[in-house]
Amino acid sequence: MDIQELKGQDYSIQYDPKSVTVSFQGELSLDGSSEYAPILELLDEVANPQPPAITLNLKKLEFVNSSGINMLSKFVISVRKKKTIQLLVVGSNHVPWQQKSLKNLEKLLPTLKLQLE
Repeated sequence: MDIQELKGQDYSIQYDPKSVTVSFQGELSLDGSSEYAPILELLDEVANPQPPAITLNLKKLEFVNSSGINMLSKFVISVRKKKTIQLLVVGSNHVPWQQKSLKNLEKLLPTLKLQLE
């Protein structure tokens, strides 16, 4: 499988199957869970074969609204249910929303590794 990409007006999400990394950039301000469904479907596709590890690279995601946080939380919970996947979330100390919001993901999945750079 080659690199998959989802693009919107203000964002881009790329999945690299070689490194099992999903990279987000731009601003996610979609309207509700129905508009986030294609992103969640991509994340679920990545997790379904239960790779040993998945990386979510959020360093270039400058903004995400509450529906986007909800979508990320649902994904983290689905990974928790699988019990075999190590989830690494890479964020940036320079993006204000990430420090607080990404730490909350650790509460949903205690084995999640959070790396703020």
